[in-house]
Amino acid sequence: MSTSRRAFLELTAAATALSATRLRAAESRPVPPTGADDRATWCRLATRLADPVLGALAARRLKATMPVESAPSSRDRPMFTHLEAIGRLLAGLAPWLELGGDDTAEGRERSRLAALARSAIDAATDPASPDFLNFSKGSQPLVDSAFLAQALLRAPTELWKRLDPRVQANVLAALASSRGIKPGENNWKLFATTIEVFMHRAGAKRDDARLFDGIAKHRDWYVGDGFYGDGPEFHWDYYNSFVIQPMLVEALDVVGDESPEWKTFQKKSRDRLTRWAAIQERLISPDGSYPVIGRSIAYRCGAFQGLALAALRRALPPEVTPAQARVALTAVIRRTLEAPGTFDSNGWLRIGLAGAQPGLGETYISTGSLYLCSVAFLPLGLPAGDPFWSAPAAKTTWQKVWSGENLPADHSIRSPK
Repeated sequence: MSTSRRAFLELTAAATALSATRLRAAESRPVPPTGADDRATWCRLATRLADPVLGALAARRLKATMPVESAPSSRDRPMFTHLEAIGRLLAGLAPWLELGGDDTAEGRERSRLAALARSAIDAATDPASPDFLNFSKGSQPLVDSAFLAQALLRAPTELWKRLDPRVQANVLAALASSRGIKPGENNWKLFATTIEVFMHRAGAKRDDARLFDGIAKHRDWYVGDGFYGDGPEFHWDYYNSFVIQPMLVEALDVVGDESPEWKTFQKKSRDRLTRWAAIQERLISPDGSYPVIGRSIAYRCGAFQGLALAALRRALPPEVTPAQARVALTAVIRRTLEAPGTFDSNGWLRIGLAGAQPGLGETYISTGSLYLCSVAFLPLGLPAGDPFWSAPAAKTTWQKVWSGENLPADHSIRSPK
């Protein structure tokens, strides 16, 4: 055999061996979950959150069975925690329930949970129920009356129109009873706003002073680059997601056409939500962790309601594809809800961010409060065929930049008050 022939065969053998090695390496790499896989994970966790709360309240045994974990010095939380649980849970799951039932396994589960939710709302607002909840005593009920109202706005068919007229009347009476609570000079203004927006949408008499005060104050509290102050002073926390941007944008969806002033602000608020979503997507690391900054960190993945809402509304920034948002949100949902110790032995949430960490709970935090984590699940309201769910997994901005990809620089938005 000639020297050149021998060299060629040796080179070919080496190339074949290298290709085989690369193929084995590629086959050993984990395959990214599909959108269907991610949706199944979200549905599983949403059901895990919902079943204890909705099941107990529908059976009119929430007060009897739900544990109340709180700071040792917080002795008043049993007055408030049960309304917190139902209002906050439904605020996040409402768009998913609003899809209605169908013949799929997921559709049957939505139908089951929506029926439980309607029974739970009945139990919570029926004055004769042992689980009739507190909508008016103390200050806290203003907050969770608003989260319940937000849920009803987000699921107008499944959680409102399908209620018996008797239950609808009880709901309106319960929400109206919260009007005796004066909101503070902060994000609480938007709780009063949201209740009045729902009353208006339901055909009841609204209180314009309470409705528009929250909108006007937050117009004035804008501090720039998609961020509102929580009152006149800046707070570095996630309240732009927990409360401010979602309640502001959704209120203006309803009343934004009532004057040129509010129409202008409606457009600005939507642009600011999109910018806030861009910032939020960049905060989530590939393992689902994110900066632990500010109050109410025990609301877990609820800190990313801004990104979740922008995805649901198809209002993501151009540089964040729906698949990117799905990958980021899936990571943060799993990191905060699948950590050991997140749920107790009966399936109730425990105070913490990554497991049971009761020291992270402020004095206003209790078991019911924790269900605000559900607002990260808003994109479940998009049908399974939407690009958010159907597109292949995509790298997040964090993954792109830190793997060396060359990306355009990030820029603030110019949006004056």
